[in-house]
Amino acid sequence: MIIALFPGQGSQTPGFLSPWLDLDGVRERLLEFSDAAGVDLIAAGTEWDTDRIRDTAVAQPLIVAASILSYEVLGQRADVTFDGMAGHSVGEVAALVAAGVLSAVDGMKLVGIRGRSMADAATAADTGMSAVVGGTQSDVLDALSAANLTPANYNGPGQIVAAGAREGLNALAESAPRGTRVIPLQVAGAFHTEYMAAAVGALREASASVAVSDPAATLWTNSDGSVVVDGAAALSLLVNQVSSPVRWDLCMESFAAAGVTALIEFAPAGTLTGLAKRGLKGVPTVAVKSPDDLSGAIDLVKGTAA
Repeated sequence: MIIALFPGQGSQTPGFLSPWLDLDGVRERLLEFSDAAGVDLIAAGTEWDTDRIRDTAVAQPLIVAASILSYEVLGQRADVTFDGMAGHSVGEVAALVAAGVLSAVDGMKLVGIRGRSMADAATAADTGMSAVVGGTQSDVLDALSAANLTPANYNGPGQIVAAGAREGLNALAESAPRGTRVIPLQVAGAFHTEYMAAAVGALREASASVAVSDPAATLWTNSDGSVVVDGAAALSLLVNQVSSPVRWDLCMESFAAAGVTALIEFAPAGTLTGLAKRGLKGVPTVAVKSPDDLSGAIDLVKGTAA
């Protein structure tokens, strides 16, 4: 079982799209995606600095555009087939596109709305997110509850992301559970919590007008790591995910149960293959960060398939 992975917010870095623009057709595709998302993705991915691409309204369409582009380029380079798809947080939009649930342009329209609506929702209160690394899950969850925080991301063994009011995050950092490190994340608000309820409504309204097909490959959902076989259900879960926890830990458990043999993470890659090295030890991975990584991805897919 060869699985394509698509990363979430925070994986972008200044200038990371520059090498992709040297490829035929990429600039034209990015212009199309920019129109759909309402963001100048070429400037964002090649010229803008860290602060500008950290903006939720920019980061989300930028990441999804890069994932879709790198996935399409790989398909143009070689006849490769993936048995399954999954995306982390906003990466789930790219996963639905790769699985054929959404067209690429509709996916970009939705992620543009998702990014803007989540950015707007984040201005309503002083909130944020912090990664809690290490410790036992029960101790971490008890500490989050005591600080009135929500476990927004279960990223795998020894990593939970806490989200909520800034004062609660400060209290968690001051009284970190034994054996943990609390690392503040550079995000605008408490994503995947009730603070994003307004964004759910905006995305649900927008999603009502897009065409949907059933997945053409196995598609796992962040909600609980299960397989989704109905396109409308997959889109509904994608919408609700905005204010619900990301259960990437359960996704990785499902990959293992399905007999995963290889993982390819698409641009801007590295985060999910890093989690897999801890949560799925021994499974070969390739992170497609630039066009130079495409040959390694093709070799892994073809070698595993053979």
